[in-house]
Amino acid sequence: MGHLKLHIPGPIEVSDKTFEAFRTPMIGHRSQDFKDLYTAVMPNLQALLYTERLVYLGTSSAWGIMEGAIRNLVAKRVLSCMKGAFSDKWLDVAKRCGKQAEALQVDWGSPILPEQIDERLATGNFDAVTLVHNETSTGVMSPLAEIALLKAKYPDVMFIVDSVSSLSGVKIEFDKLGIDLLLAGTQKAFAMPPGLSVFTASQAALDRAATIGDRGYYFDLLEFQKNAEKRMTPSTPSIGHIYALKSKLEDILAEGLDARFARHAKLAQMTRDWAAGHGFTLFPEAGYESQTLTCVNNGAKPSEREIDVAKLQGLMKERGILIDSGYGRIKGKTFRLSSMGDETEETMQSLYGLLDESLGQL
Repeated sequence: MGHLKLHIPGPIEVSDKTFEAFRTPMIGHRSQDFKDLYTAVMPNLQALLYTERLVYLGTSSAWGIMEGAIRNLVAKRVLSCMKGAFSDKWLDVAKRCGKQAEALQVDWGSPILPEQIDERLATGNFDAVTLVHNETSTGVMSPLAEIALLKAKYPDVMFIVDSVSSLSGVKIEFDKLGIDLLLAGTQKAFAMPPGLSVFTASQAALDRAATIGDRGYYFDLLEFQKNAEKRMTPSTPSIGHIYALKSKLEDILAEGLDARFARHAKLAQMTRDWAAGHGFTLFPEAGYESQTLTCVNNGAKPSEREIDVAKLQGLMKERGILIDSGYGRIKGKTFRLSSMGDETEETMQSLYGLLDESLGQL
């Protein structure tokens, strides 16, 4: 069948321009050339994250940084906000790191709300909280800005945020929010190959890390800070990814951040409208839908449309498109359509047309 265009939640489609940058000839990772490369990407990363802090580059999936954040920032007990497969897993990761952890669990499809976190933090039992901003398994985006307001009330609690599938698709103002650690991978809204993570941390986070004796080395925040000050990484980075990141950031800034965020919002709404126009409802609670992907219900109620999702996925593969057939316990009960990265109104209209053809064959 050749290449399948990816409309799954990630990895997503990568442009030829980005791949060309990825294959730039190698340089020494301790050379001046590498320092120049890191120096070139730093201001654009800071612009994207709306921060004056240094932005770190990690050669791992975002899960590495998620685990590292736990090891660096939890001294007493962490509150794990759980609303889907990936946020739910963070609780398990914390426990495997030997940390005391408790769940703030909501139903899949519901967001995490600030009052729920406030109630738990008011006990004084926690010194850290983890939040997945945009839960890809359910297509739910929690209200990060409202949640971040709690930081002023609980200044000694580390607010750790996974923006893996939202960063560069929606506006996230790190410094203004006042959170302590923000992390993302590059294989989703960045539209890059998987294998690189970007993250930044507050001074309070660095101060907390300095008190933790068993934070390890590979994901040690203090090592990342020390090296970033010299435009270096603690260990050998994926240089090809950083060349690709440089190219992609140039594209993002050339489009304009506000224009990019508006494009993602429009494409997400177009996809929601397509679903509604074909008799489907959405899995997320109304008002908390993701701006980068759409999770569509499949026969959630007797009155709602129900299809053979696996067959739809197969028919789309025949047309050169890969869509997602749901994740975890809602596999087959939902299907997910990505609209993030480099997608446009034209490419999404093409997707909807092929979906229409496939639905017509069910």
